[in-house]
Amino acid sequence: MDRTRQPVLRRMRRQWQLQSMVIPGIFWMLIFCYLPMFWLIIGFMDYSIAKPMLQSPFVGLKHFEAFASDDRFWRSIRNTLGMSAIKLGLGFVIPILFALLLNEIRSLRFKRSVQTISYLPHFIAWTIFGGIALNWLGEGGVVNQVMIGLGLQEREILYNSDPVYFWWIVFFTDVLKETGWSAIIYIAAIAGIDPALYEAAELDGAGRWQRMWHITVQSIRPTIAILFILAVSGMLGSNFEQIFMLQNNMNLRMAESLDLYIYNMGLVSGRHSFSTAVLFARSIVALGLLLLANYTSRRLTGDSIF
Repeated sequence: MDRTRQPVLRRMRRQWQLQSMVIPGIFWMLIFCYLPMFWLIIGFMDYSIAKPMLQSPFVGLKHFEAFASDDRFWRSIRNTLGMSAIKLGLGFVIPILFALLLNEIRSLRFKRSVQTISYLPHFIAWTIFGGIALNWLGEGGVVNQVMIGLGLQEREILYNSDPVYFWWIVFFTDVLKETGWSAIIYIAAIAGIDPALYEAAELDGAGRWQRMWHITVQSIRPTIAILFILAVSGMLGSNFEQIFMLQNNMNLRMAESLDLYIYNMGLVSGRHSFSTAVLFARSIVALGLLLLANYTSRRLTGDSIF
């Protein structure tokens, strides 16, 4: 046995109680993440739910060619990339700023109160939160009342019925619901910074904003880089529950994301092979985005996942 592996194996035997805690997670990943990959094969078949999968005829790239020539598919790609670009360009920075500002609060009680309040929306299901958002955006809703009160509009607008506003509705509702939860990783990374660095900088005359930029931000830069890489790799994905709750027939032109397109084709229309082919192609592109983002981050900042 390789001698370099002996200390690792010895440590795992010594910590077998702790190591065994990961076993349920491994089984969950195998059952729900890796085992379903076998069914990707139906993307190359004319699959029928009425007969065994392996008895379905093999058709090669037929379904891939079909969605590549579908205008509705490319519209869903445009919508997905548009919403993801807004979330990545603006929404990615907001949890970082929230964590940085939260770290500057000196009152521990107030800080914990703000953290708790910011986390709570995350635990509200989109079926409920989406209904609340639609209520706010409707005629006589909070948004219309505020906008009219501020003189920014003269009459009530059905925001969720106008496709022009849909991408921004998705962005703002996502920020409102997930900012506090998304900031947890940054808050944890900030908590691990050595306080002596702040004390030394303060003695050198650095102000609060200078300490924030030169110590806090630089210390959590690897965390920011890793989460940014993961965000880029997920650009072709979307929050299906959020989109499903907020979309309707009037805004569908701008609302149908790639996930919703796969759902409509696979479950609503019963085109299982077609939707599997779209999902398979999306996964390949997502892997390419991950590798590209990882390479770019490593070359520019020196931080990467691998």
